[in-house]
Amino acid sequence: MGKPKISGLEPKHLELEPKTYYWCACGHSKNQPFCDGAHNDSGTGITPVKFDISEKKEYWMCMCKHTGNPPYCDGMHCELEEYKEKKE
Repeated sequence: MGKPKISGLEPKHLELEPKTYYWCACGHSKNQPFCDGAHNDSGTGITPVKFDISEKKEYWMCMCKHTGNPPYCDGMHCELEEYKEKKE
């Protein structure tokens, strides 16, 4: 399996409605943070993460694709070299 493409170095704050979503784990979707099927052409072997929202509320979605709690941000972007370089 390949490495995901970082689509952002900070989480995306969204209010989500109750339904099923597919979070882009490969980083190649043009509809971030959601999957648009780009993983089929990315060659990474990384597939989207299905998740269900049961109540309308605000969520912080991972954009760096390195979270340990997909699809939600866990702060891992702060540990990435790309983030540290950006902050310098």
